[in-house]
Amino acid sequence: METTLNGYLQSSVRKNWEELALTDFNGVSFQYRDIARKIAKLHLLYEQAGVKRGDKIALCGKNSSQWAVAFLSAITYGAVAVPILHEFKADNIHHLVTHSEAKLFYTDDAIWENLDPDSMNGLEGVIRLHDYSLIMSRNKRLTNAREHLNEIFGKRYPERFTPDDVVYYKEKKDELALINYTSGSMGFSKGVMLTYNNLWSNIQFTIDGLTFLNPGDGIVCMLPLAHMYGLIVELLHPLVKGCHVYFLTRMPSPRVILEAFATVRPKLIVTVPLIIEKIVKTKVFPLLDKPLMKLLMHIPVIDDRLLEKIKTQLMGAFGGNVQEIIIGGAALNKDVETFLRRINFPYTVGYGMTECAPLVAYAQWDKQRPGSCGQIVDRMEGRIDSPDPEHIPGELWVRGDNVMKGYYKNKDATDAVMKDGWMNTGDLCTMDSDGFIYIRGRNKNMILGPSGQNIYPEEIEQKLNNMPYVAESLVVDSDGQLAALIYPDLELATKQGIHTDTLSKIMDDNIAALNKDLPAYSQIRKVKLYNEEFEKTPKRSIKRYLYQHAK
Repeated sequence: METTLNGYLQSSVRKNWEELALTDFNGVSFQYRDIARKIAKLHLLYEQAGVKRGDKIALCGKNSSQWAVAFLSAITYGAVAVPILHEFKADNIHHLVTHSEAKLFYTDDAIWENLDPDSMNGLEGVIRLHDYSLIMSRNKRLTNAREHLNEIFGKRYPERFTPDDVVYYKEKKDELALINYTSGSMGFSKGVMLTYNNLWSNIQFTIDGLTFLNPGDGIVCMLPLAHMYGLIVELLHPLVKGCHVYFLTRMPSPRVILEAFATVRPKLIVTVPLIIEKIVKTKVFPLLDKPLMKLLMHIPVIDDRLLEKIKTQLMGAFGGNVQEIIIGGAALNKDVETFLRRINFPYTVGYGMTECAPLVAYAQWDKQRPGSCGQIVDRMEGRIDSPDPEHIPGELWVRGDNVMKGYYKNKDATDAVMKDGWMNTGDLCTMDSDGFIYIRGRNKNMILGPSGQNIYPEEIEQKLNNMPYVAESLVVDSDGQLAALIYPDLELATKQGIHTDTLSKIMDDNIAALNKDLPAYSQIRKVKLYNEEFEKTPKRSIKRYLYQHAK
């Protein structure tokens, strides 16, 4: 078996021929043999239509088995995949399809009906994700090939299609495999150029580090596949191991997710803090708040038994089979983290970014340290630009096999973050003597205090988010004063019969209590309540730039 990305995929498809590969939860399922046939047909379609190695193929749609097959068909052919988030607005999609110079575009009818074909001049064809029929074609060869695809397939494989017929493109390490557009804050996103080697290095890390997954094991894919975190850890990584990936085709609400966990009983769960926090806060914290429970928690012997019972209950909510939960995208709420550590729950917090495809730091759950996001992963190194990296935060720079080639057609943006092979992550971190990384804030979010003090809003937000009835918060600069934008926990407030006026008073009390703990220069002077969640990126972190000028 070749240790290349396509080599791993080819070997897994051949070896796990009869195993289930992909399932749309409560919908269709495909074995590895089924996806191999579909990929082979799409390869023939590309070949007949004149798609060359290195040509771009864009995809925009919700997570599904058909999306996954279309993506796999692109990279195993040697084309460059361009995943686009389906929540993007039409003008953004037009721009990304055009900017990437995509020749083919996979999407669905709901997205297509809002798009304008004339705004995407370079496109030769648009393929429906649901059944790979043509929505639009500007290429006679493509039209003809699609009409006669089964016939072409029959001629190419006259006997029958067997595992030996699965032969994927032998890529070179530094060849471009993927362009992933970040949801950047300024104008249109930057296209991160990721090579086959970037993807392979991330996959190799999951093979070496997550050894408890076996062929046939189920995994629930909750994160968007148009984002690197979901694409690598929840799709490519399980597939090279012969696992069975389930896609949540509906909105991943806690109810839908818990139903999927109960059915799939996954060993590995990859998620964002918000989902874990919601499950812990709704399933466990109310129990702990009961007077008898509080009393019992202070009796040592019962304490341990109680905690074990609570842990069993929580493990049950996650399907009862989980060996590790990896949380990424943002820091975990401190109360939740403290509680999970107390019951010895098998979770760990990782750290990554699109530009590293995405892994930067990770540690197994039993080696992880509180507040840390792990150690720099294999084939990568990191340094902190600080006179005392252990105590004074500085920007984290990284280099190694995971680091991108640069931003597509954007030399200025590339030069701004790359220097002598090192890349600036833009995150302010400290690193302990054992190499564990602690994120202290995003450099670009730093607010300058009245006398030049550095104020890191995330530190204030973390305290505020732990206060009564606060679901989410943002701290922004408002005409030289700090303002707290708060989305209250309206669900809990309604359940407990708390009215809007009382909620406002509670928030004022929260701010008064918070300010007692803060130095004068970083105290909150204004408060604004929101009645809906803040807008999020695919990683479920808040799009801060949308609120920077909120008054």
